Amino acid sequence: MNKAKNKPRSKNQKNLFFSGVLILTFSNILIKVIGLLFKIPITNIIGDEGMGYFNLTYVIYVWFYQISTSGLPTAVSVMTSEARAKGNIPEVKRIFRVSLTMFLVIGLAGMLIMMIGSGGFAALMASPEINWCIIAIAPTLFFICISSAIRGYFQAYQHMAPTAVSQIIEAVGKMALGIVFALYGMACGYPLPTVAALAIAGLTIGAFAGMVYLVISKLCFRSEIYDAEYMTPDSEKMAVRTSGKLVGSLAGIAIPITIAASMPSLTSLLDGTIIVRCLEMAGMIHTSAVAAYGNYTALAIPMFNLPPVLIYPISYSLIPLLKATITRGSREEVNRIMNAAIRTVMLIITPCAFGLSAMAEPILLMLYKRESAIQAAPLLTVLAPACMFVGLLSITNAILQSHGYERKPIISMLIGSAVKLGASVILVSRPNIGIYGAPIGTFLCYFTIAVCDFYFLKKYAGVSLKVLGGIVKPMIGGIGAGASARLVYQLLLDYLPGRLCTVAGILAAVVVYLVLILFLRGFTKDELELIPRGEKVYNIMHRLKLM
Repeated sequence: MNKAKNKPRSKNQKNLFFSGVLILTFSNILIKVIGLLFKIPITNIIGDEGMGYFNLTYVIYVWFYQISTSGLPTAVSVMTSEARAKGNIPEVKRIFRVSLTMFLVIGLAGMLIMMIGSGGFAALMASPEINWCIIAIAPTLFFICISSAIRGYFQAYQHMAPTAVSQIIEAVGKMALGIVFALYGMACGYPLPTVAALAIAGLTIGAFAGMVYLVISKLCFRSEIYDAEYMTPDSEKMAVRTSGKLVGSLAGIAIPITIAASMPSLTSLLDGTIIVRCLEMAGMIHTSAVAAYGNYTALAIPMFNLPPVLIYPISYSLIPLLKATITRGSREEVNRIMNAAIRTVMLIITPCAFGLSAMAEPILLMLYKRESAIQAAPLLTVLAPACMFVGLLSITNAILQSHGYERKPIISMLIGSAVKLGASVILVSRPNIGIYGAPIGTFLCYFTIAVCDFYFLKKYAGVSLKVLGGIVKPMIGGIGAGASARLVYQLLLDYLPGRLCTVAGILAAVVVYLVLILFLRGFTKDELELIPRGEKVYNIMHRLKLM
C-alpha cells in the first residue's frame, strides 16, 4: 500500500510558528531574568573591576561563539526547510549528519585556539591577568557547537521546546554555579581575575548540561510526525546530494551569515581593547579603566540587551516559515508576512527602548549598588534607544537570509562597525567624554546598520514599508510611554519608596502606550495574525470598534 496514504497525522506549520514564537519568547525572557539574577549578585560580589575582567574575557568568547555557531544553524535550518518543503526527507537526514560533523570539527578547533592562544588574547585586551579566565571558558565553545547543530535541526522543524529548555539549563548553571564559585573565591581571598575565572567556570558547566539535554532530545525526536505534511509517494526515492555538495551548500549559506553576525561581536572585542586603552590615554590608571569598562558592560549593556529578547524568537521562527513560503512561490503571502513582521517588531521594541532610556536610573537603582547604578544610568540613557535598531536588524537579516541574500547584511555590518570603532577611538580618548563615547558609538553603529538593511530590503526583497504605520506611530507611542513613566516616577517620589515609584512609572508607560497605539490605529489585522489566536483578538477589537 502507498506510504503516502498511511502517513501519520502532520503538524500544522502555522501553528508551529506561533507555538515556536511563544516558547522562545517565554524562554528568552526567563533566560534574561536568570541572567540578571546572575549579573546583579556577581557584580555586587566582585565589583566593577572584577566584572571588567569577566566581560573582557566574555567578549573574546562571544566572538569565537559567533564565528563558530551563527551561520551554520541558520544554514541547516534553511536547507532542511527547503528539503522538507520538496518532500525530500532522506536529504534532511543527511544534512543533519553532515552539519553535526562540521560542528564537531569547528568546536574542537575553536576550543584549542582559545586555550593555546589565551596569553595572546589576554595581551590583546591589555589585561594579561585574564589568561585563566580565557582557559576556563574555552570548553564552552565545543559544547555550544554540538548544541547548535541540534538547534538548527529543530529550528527547521519549528520545534523550539528543546532549544528553549537547553538554554534555560545553560543559564541556570551559569547563575547558580557562577555565584557559588565566585563566593568561594572571595572567601579564599583569591585575586579578582582568579575569582572571575571561577565565575566563568559556571558558564562552561551549564553549557555542557544543556548539550547533554539536546542530545537526548534529538534521540527521542519523532521527525516523521513533522514530516508527514510534506511527504509524497516519491519522498523515499528522491535524489540526495553527496556529503561534499552539502558541505559546499552549507558553507555557501553559512559563511556570509557568519561574517555578518560576527561583526558586532568582533567590534565589541575591539571596542574592549580600545575602551581600556583610550581611557588610559584620557588619564585613568589601568584598574580604574577596567572598572569603568566593567560598570558599562555589567550594568548598562545587559539592560540594553533585554528588549531585543522579545524580537529574537520572531526572527528565529520566521526564517523557516518564510523560506517554505518562498519555495512554494506564494509571493503575496511572502510580502504580507514580511511587512507584518517588521511592523510587529516596531510595536514591541519601541516602547521598551524609550521607556528604558527614560527610566534608566530608577531601574538600575532597584537592582545594583547606588554608586555603580548612578555611574551607569547616563550611559544606559544614551544607549537604550538603539534597542529599536537592534530589533529591526534582527528581523531584516532574517528576511534577507530567507530570500538568499545572506551577503547583504555583511555590507551593513561592516559599515556600522566602522562607524562604531571610529566613534569610540575619537570620543572615548577625549577626557571630557570618556566612557560616554562607548554608548554613543553603539547607537550610531546600529542606526547605520538598520538604514543599510532597509535599503537592501527595498531593493532586493521587494519590501515597501508604510512609514506612518510601521515606524512613526510606534515611535509616537514609545515617546509618550517613556515621558509618562518618568513623570509618574517623579510625581510619586516624595510620597512612596523609590522601587514602588519605579514600578508605578513602568505600569503607567504600558497603559499610555496601549491607549496611544489604539488611538493612532498603529496595528492591523496582519500583525495580530502573527500571534496565537490573533484572529479572535481582531474580531473582539473589531466589534468594539477599536480597529
